[in-house]
Amino acid sequence: MIRLLASVKDEGEADIALRGGADIIDFKDPSTGALGALPVERIAAGVQRVAQRAPTSATAGDWPLDPTALSAAADRIGAAGVDFVKLGLLPGAGLANCIEALAPLAARHRTVAVFFGDRGVPLDALRTLRDAGFAGAMIDTFDKGAGSLRQHLSDDALRTFVQLGRELGLMTGLAGSLRIEDIAPLATIGPDLLGFRGALCQPGGRAAALSAERVRAVREALNEASGPRAAARPAVRV
Repeated sequence: MIRLLASVKDEGEADIALRGGADIIDFKDPSTGALGALPVERIAAGVQRVAQRAPTSATAGDWPLDPTALSAAADRIGAAGVDFVKLGLLPGAGLANCIEALAPLAARHRTVAVFFGDRGVPLDALRTLRDAGFAGAMIDTFDKGAGSLRQHLSDDALRTFVQLGRELGLMTGLAGSLRIEDIAPLATIGPDLLGFRGALCQPGGRAAALSAERVRAVREALNEASGPRAAARPAVRV
């Protein structure tokens, strides 16, 4: 079954997401960038509210390719007790060295690398992530006003990413201003999870409050798209 990752900004939204059928509760500040980080205290309160009813994750903020800064940010977020820390990685000449330097971080926290479809997705970095001990890799979008993931990358490109990640034993996810109509075609690609924020919110975009009705609609669309494969798909490992 493809898991529904719902990005929430507080414990109240976490409750809404859980009632709507979200599989993973992802704490994020949608007002401060692609991977805006919430205060650690708010994440910790959210983790307590979730109370192990679902795996939790949280974003560590938007940072350059500086392993010292990335490690410090991820350690702050990991201290809140989430199951996964999401770390944005931009392409660049120092990417491989940066990932290698983050191996001690990946040993402390289950770390998921997030690449950005509108900034370039370096497929050769997936093997480096595996060797450094990362738990998974996702593709998101950096500029939320510049279109959805499927406007930046073809389904074939996304399929290549997911298949390679699976071969390497990495959990894979796709996100980035996804709409409910994106679910069926992305389900054929078979990522472990699809991430949503804007599609789950009341009118007003990703900064608006979560809508229980919209969470349920996305959940139902995922169930329908998963079809008979749902029962056979392994759960996200925590």
